[in-house]
Order: sequence, then structure tokens, then C-alpha cells
Amino acid sequence: MSILSTEQHEAFRQKVRAFAEKEIKPLAAELDEHETFSTELSKKMGQAGLYGIDIPKEHGGQGLDTLSYIIAVEELARVDSSQAATMAAHNSLGLAPIYNFGTEEQRLKYVPMLTSGEGLWAFGLTEVSAGSDAQGVQTIAEDKEDAWLINGTKRYITNGSNELMKGVTVLAVTSDNGKKRFSTILVDRDSEGFETKRMYGKMMWRASDTAELNFNNIKVSKDQLLGKQDKGLGQMLKTLDSGRLSIAAMGLGLAQGAFEMAMEYAKKREQFGKNIAQYQVISFKLADMALKLELARNTLYNACALKDAGKPFGKEAAMAKLYCSDIAKEIADEAVQIFSGQGLLKSSTIERFYRDQRILQIGEGTSEILRIVIGKHLGLE
Repeated sequence: MSILSTEQHEAFRQKVRAFAEKEIKPLAAELDEHETFSTELSKKMGQAGLYGIDIPKEHGGQGLDTLSYIIAVEELARVDSSQAATMAAHNSLGLAPIYNFGTEEQRLKYVPMLTSGEGLWAFGLTEVSAGSDAQGVQTIAEDKEDAWLINGTKRYITNGSNELMKGVTVLAVTSDNGKKRFSTILVDRDSEGFETKRMYGKMMWRASDTAELNFNNIKVSKDQLLGKQDKGLGQMLKTLDSGRLSIAAMGLGLAQGAFEMAMEYAKKREQFGKNIAQYQVISFKLADMALKLELARNTLYNACALKDAGKPFGKEAAMAKLYCSDIAKEIADEAVQIFSGQGLLKSSTIERFYRDQRILQIGEGTSEILRIVIGKHLGLE
């Protein structure tokens, strides 16, 4: 328990942990093996109050703070990263921009539906030419006086094709007078010309929904513009700052789960007449894991505290995401080493954890980009 978390936070943690252990853990391996997105589990997460945790109650949320939301992501990732990814992407990239930048009419239209579990929402940034360089976006939204006419393609979009998906917030070029200007536009799934296709064959998060989205002369009402025209890039960057906290939480939760598995296995596995946890070389590995978890949790929770206090947290969010993804990689790797040959089998849960951690150093800011972000906060070019 961190000094930054209260008894209420820890009670909430136990509630989410119980849900994850009961509802998600028994299905995780099978869903991963068959790349199955579970509509039922996604609905249950909504019914359990895991959507809109930090959205005010008057809009259908739980009215809790950022740290409560982060603890929820952490606890799901401790059991299964695929379901944590579904929940985190929906909250941080789906719900949050609509609530933070939308009009009251847009909030009333979308937020209650998206907090209940009735539907999921996606965020369309990444393209073949745009990822770390968001200004490489090629999707265009032309101003046709009575509507936006959208054409383009998005890739690697979480929650982009499943049957619960109700729509996507699209980052598109809305003006280009020698310099691109971007806006975000809400596009409903049933819009004519909107095509979506599930992407299969992933190494990680195999039970989450990753999709390619195609926009073919989609006409969208002008009142679907999110916030002000040509302000989309700033909205996206603010969204990513908060989103990095959830990816950090996924790293922390995965690392916690891997550590617990390694600890349990080391206490049971015997070699040369005693369990391997009694050998210094193994006990030192476990001690280092515990140290990294403590540092990661404090780093992440501090960033959450800054956000909840209304203070700048961009640098701390970047640091938390960078460090938590790093320790997830290191702890998962050392856990496989402790499991030895058993850890290399598909039947071993740690094998899934080892695969799932790999995206954490790529999604929502690669580790290389995050070092640039941190450097800019330090005044470095």
C-alpha cells in the first residue's frame, strides 16, 4: 500500500481484484489462445462500474478520482492485459475526450451509454504514416458547409471493430494552408461509408479488439465536431498525457502479477533438496522485483495525485509510463527465468504475461519518444 492511497482506494482495489479473479482469470488463457474478444466480459466490466470511474455521477460515472481508475486498470492487468486494454482504451481514449472537450449535448448523447457497458468508443489517431509523428495524419475532413466529408484510414485502433463499438473520435486534417491544422470529429459506427476490420495475428493482447478503420466519403454533421475546429492536436496531446497513466498502470499490474507468480513458483520448486527461493541468486531476483514495483507504484501514484490536484503532470506521466513499461519487461523476463523451461510453454500463464508486456514500450508514446518528452520538460532540445 502506498502512502498516496487511502483506505477507500484499497477497498476499491479489493473490489476490482475480486471481479478480475472471478470473472476474467478463468477465461483469460482460452480467450488469448483463440484471439476471442469477449462481448460478455466487456459488458460485465461496464455493469461492475469499471467504465467512467472518474466521470461525475451526474453523467453516469462513478465520480471517483484518477487514482481509483488507475488502481482498477492495475488490478485487471494483474490478471489479464487484454481485458485491461479494453477497459483502459475505452476510458482514457474513448470516454475522456468526449467528456473533457465535448458540448453538453454531446455528453448527454454519448457518455451515459458509454459508462453503462452498452457500448464502447474508440480513438482514431494512428495511421501508416502517423504514430509517434501525429502530424503525419493523412485522413482529411473537408468542410462542405452542411457537413464534414471524411476520407482516410486508421490502423491499430483498440475497440475498433467489435459488436459493442458505437463509434470513434477521428483526428483529421481540417485545414492546410501550408501548415496542417487538425480537428477531432465524432463518427458514429452506422455512418454510411464507415468500414471496420479486425486485425488478427497479434503477439500480445490477443483477446482485445484491434482494428483497421476506413472512411469512404463519410458525411458527418457539423455538430459532431469535438471542441473547436483546428484544435484537435492539442486535444489529442492532452488525452495522451492521461492515457499514459493507464498504460503505466497496465505495466505495473502486469509486473505485479508476474512477480506474484514467480514468488509462488520459487517457493514450491525444489532443486538440490530445497526450494529455489532459498538460494540467494533467486531471492535477490525477487528482492529486485519488489524494489522495482515499489518505485514504479510511487512514481505512478504521484503523477495521479498531481493530476487530481489540478497541477501539471505531463512530465510525471511520461516518466511513469516509461518506467512502468521498463519494469514490466524486466520483471516478466526474470519471472520466466525463474520458471525456467516451464515458463516457455503456452500452458504457463507467465508465457502470456511475457508476450503482453512487449507493447507497453510502444503504445501511447514509444520509450524513445517519451525520453524526448521528458527532455523537453527539462528544457532540453
